[in-house]
Amino acid sequence: MWVKAIKVHELGGPEVLSWEDVEIGDPKEGEIRIKNKAIGVNYVDIYYRTGLHRAPLPFIPGKEAVGVVSAVGPDVTSFKVGDVVGYADNPMGSYAEEQIIPASVAIPIPPAIDYKTAASVLLKGMTAYVLVRQAFKVQRGHTVLVHAAAGGVGSLLCQWANALGTTVIGTVSTEEKVGQATQNGCRHVIVYTKEDFVTRVAEITSGEGVHVVYDAVGKDTFQGSLACLMSRGCMISYGQSSGSRPDPVWLSDLAPKSLILGRPGLMHYTTNHDELLQAASEVFASIMAGVLQVHPNHVYLLSEAARAHKDLEARRTSGSIVLIPDSQRL
Repeated sequence: MWVKAIKVHELGGPEVLSWEDVEIGDPKEGEIRIKNKAIGVNYVDIYYRTGLHRAPLPFIPGKEAVGVVSAVGPDVTSFKVGDVVGYADNPMGSYAEEQIIPASVAIPIPPAIDYKTAASVLLKGMTAYVLVRQAFKVQRGHTVLVHAAAGGVGSLLCQWANALGTTVIGTVSTEEKVGQATQNGCRHVIVYTKEDFVTRVAEITSGEGVHVVYDAVGKDTFQGSLACLMSRGCMISYGQSSGSRPDPVWLSDLAPKSLILGRPGLMHYTTNHDELLQAASEVFASIMAGVLQVHPNHVYLLSEAARAHKDLEARRTSGSIVLIPDSQRL
């Protein structure tokens, strides 16, 4: 069968996202086919499009989607046609009307959570869970600095950290995003394009610094993030929207305050199906308990993926971005 999809034949800007027909077969042993209803857009999709992360060409981008099972492999008993499932991280290829994935990575979606919400939060939410509960266990009384506090993962980090009883300091790129960051639970919001965030964090903390920094910006904030940490503080780097981190990173930079630097990846915390379902269940439970407020702030047709990427790179978005297959319309 033939379906519509976004395909990348060469690396480059948003213009390389080609809207075309692709052929998809039947699922083999251990596989299911999903008719996608909502597709999450993540900054990692841009990394693959530009070549910062490598994938063999040509490829269909996208690492997150929610949909309905349309076919199952001959030996699959864990899912049936009509089940609502999602997946996040691997395999790549979600920018398509339908796709085939291993049944082992499929996550059942609770009936109380709609397609768009689930696609907005599955990858970002599990990432946030790993960052605040496993990579660094945030505790009541901590002071936390979150860069891109109005972004996809940043929004969830702020909400989760706030619910855990911390003082959250968030940075944003524009005045327009201050309100969003405040709603996300930031007690202090810094517009880093207008004031030096290192100086401001020192003022807020009376010179003590923060327990942990969550940094998805990379090159532009890396050294400043280290400067914001208190003695024995921890910096969690989980992205590089402004470019790669300084290379090399000198371990001697960590020594004066006995700092810890980590670069956790979701895949290493969801190495089996049980860990995957545990992470997803924590996200879903937090949504249903009201800890996480999730809204797809920006919805595009799948054929408009290039426009979605342009807006994301230009920092014109906040929160989550979702693509909807054109056959469903908005």
